[in-house]
Amino acid sequence: MRHMTTEATPPPATPPRSTRLSADDWAQAALDLIAEAGVAAVAVEPLARRLGVTKGSFYWHFPSRDALLQAALERWEVVEQQTLFGSSLEGLSDPRARLRELFMVVAREMQPHIIYSELLKALDHPVVQPVINRISQRRMEYLVAMFRQAGLNRAEAQHRARLAYSAYLGFLQLSLQLQQPRMHHDEFDAYMEHVIGTLIPQ
Repeated sequence: MRHMTTEATPPPATPPRSTRLSADDWAQAALDLIAEAGVAAVAVEPLARRLGVTKGSFYWHFPSRDALLQAALERWEVVEQQTLFGSSLEGLSDPRARLRELFMVVAREMQPHIIYSELLKALDHPVVQPVINRISQRRMEYLVAMFRQAGLNRAEAQHRARLAYSAYLGFLQLSLQLQQPRMHHDEFDAYMEHVIGTLIPQ
């Protein structure tokens, strides 16, 4: 029989606070900072202060600032995919109703547009450019497919998709980069109805 001891076994050491944060926590914090101050503002020390941890937590998950930025943009890309191309559209059999719902979903989501606008300002960054290229291509292909389903031929669908995406980018620039006066709620609703009536085939 093994010798039994009466000494209490010490409890396992509590992991330091810095190891409790996940890589996703850091990625989301980086996205929040991008929305507030742009890509250039993403740095280890301010993020650590924001999260209430030491820099050791960061290096537990990421070897570099660019690795964090890559993870943040991949997270944003996944969320963007789920938001814009999610089940709310798949349940609509009428392609015109799907287009309308897509435009309304886009109109309701604010932070993804702010992040996208900030990323457009940083296209010269080697981590940012491939993500933006991927997302822009996917969005355009999706719009073309939806306009095709709504009855337009390929050339017409491509033209309409470019027009819709150009209107989206222009509105972002007016609202976020040029800081034009914001529309009141009723004004924005009327604008969206005009966009929908203009772009969606009857």
